[in-house]
Amino acid sequence: PEHVISPGNIPVVQSDRGGQITYHGPGQLMIYTLFDLKRLNIGIKQFVDHLQQSVIELLNGYGIEGQTQCSAPGVYVEGAKICSLGLRVRRGYTYHGLSLNVAMDLEPFSRINPCGFQNLRMTQIQEYYPAITLETVIQDIMPILQQKLWSEEYETAR
Repeated sequence: PEHVISPGNIPVVQSDRGGQITYHGPGQLMIYTLFDLKRLNIGIKQFVDHLQQSVIELLNGYGIEGQTQCSAPGVYVEGAKICSLGLRVRRGYTYHGLSLNVAMDLEPFSRINPCGFQNLRMTQIQEYYPAITLETVIQDIMPILQQKLWSEEYETAR
């Protein structure tokens, strides 16, 4: 693959999702989003926005200011990417999801062009909130995602 600089001992696996290349490893929260967009009554752009805004809301709770960028999906802190999105939509159903860097070794990102961007800096929650644990992030993000994606409107549409 063109965006692999030096994989070393990390296996490279092809995938059918968007977002070019990324790294997944210990200390990273993976959220797989399996949704029927028609039942949610939203389009892919709104779905992506809900995911990004959920992560931004989570980060705000830790005193971290996250932002989106028009040029590339995901969430960024001080210009460095903290959350990557890689989705596939087929017949209105979403597959794959997002990866949020919590407390991990970021070195493997230096072996690739993350998300297909040369020199893209990566960051993680632990750099801004040292006491963070993966378990805490899981507990904190679930209600946010539920509020954004599993609303009363969805319940009545079922």
